[in-house]
Amino acid sequence: MTIQTDAVSSFEGSVGVPVVIPFSRRFYWSVRRELWENRSLYLVPLAVAALFLLAFLIGHNPHSHVHIGFSPNSMQGQGPQVFEQPYTIVALLLMGTTFLVALFYCLEALHGERRDRSILFWKSLPVSDTTTVLAKASIPILFLPLITFATVLVTQGIMLLLSSAVMLARGQNVADLWSHLPLWQMSLMLFFHMVAIHGLWYAPFYGWWLLVSAWARRAPLLWAVLPPAVVAVVEKIAFNTSHFAALIGYRFGGSPEKVPFTVGPMSMGVLTASDVVQFFTDPGLWTGLALTAVFLAAAVRLRRYREPM
Repeated sequence: MTIQTDAVSSFEGSVGVPVVIPFSRRFYWSVRRELWENRSLYLVPLAVAALFLLAFLIGHNPHSHVHIGFSPNSMQGQGPQVFEQPYTIVALLLMGTTFLVALFYCLEALHGERRDRSILFWKSLPVSDTTTVLAKASIPILFLPLITFATVLVTQGIMLLLSSAVMLARGQNVADLWSHLPLWQMSLMLFFHMVAIHGLWYAPFYGWWLLVSAWARRAPLLWAVLPPAVVAVVEKIAFNTSHFAALIGYRFGGSPEKVPFTVGPMSMGVLTASDVVQFFTDPGLWTGLALTAVFLAAAVRLRRYREPM
């Protein structure tokens, strides 16, 4: 009787203790799920970088009509902008690619799981709607800028090696290229631009797109663009002003007075400590982040009560 009683008591005690999964672990696996399911987040930037490298390599051919950046035969006596030009071009190209990838990811993130009804499975897991939406929002705000930064960095490194190999094969001085190319300054400026602008400054766009993704039943891209356009048109007709359009343009432009990404044609600016302080003390940044929090809270509520399509 004692052995049986002890066994029953042990069984009841083990059954009655719930398994608590920490938020950090649930968030971690939610982010990994997003990266597993959306391979375009890194495949598209890699494909664009590969195409640019191909064009860059062809551009080093003296018999080619394609010219990207500089030609090793004409670098003598040129300013540093000539050396930086192809590296800035690939950075700008991948930044534009990142923005488009973030747009389509956000619009599909919550709309797609309702369309294919996979939301029924994900809701059966011990992961709250808040955790899911925050994990999806972290992709364009944090992880996609970091992926793009790493892609640009690797691409620029390959470009530098290709240029050096071509110059050595032609008997040219590689020191001219390395001495005129501010790699550390360019990498630091690029990292800050990706995290600050494409991550934090553009966060209201991502929050709005996720809200539209959670709400729209069809054509989320149309619903993401149409309401802001209608507001701008109505304001222009009714009051003959363009404050809303100017606000969108200011936010989309990346606050150029706070982050001097370019100081001339195809030339990266110099990042200083005052620029970082000015950016993080800008009221527009914190207003945008507060608006992003409102959009994400609305997306969480919609995901909680929205039925599958």
